[in-house]
Amino acid sequence: MRLVKIKLVAKIKVLKMDTTGGMDWQAKRIEGKIFTVRYIDSAGQIHLVETGLALIPGVDEYEIVK
Repeated sequence: MRLVKIKLVAKIKVLKMDTTGGMDWQAKRIEGKIFTVRYIDSAGQIHLVETGLALIPGVDEYEIVK
């Protein structure tokens, strides 16, 4: 896994969120959309401004929008 430093207020496009253990309709709904990074917690999860969900590096797929 390649580590990438992500800045606050960066834009991230959610490609795919892991839904292991059942279909999470919220996770499926945000795939393909672009969000703003609100903060990164101590576990490294990337919290997004526009949604209550967090991306998990190495589990969820996303790309930084330039």
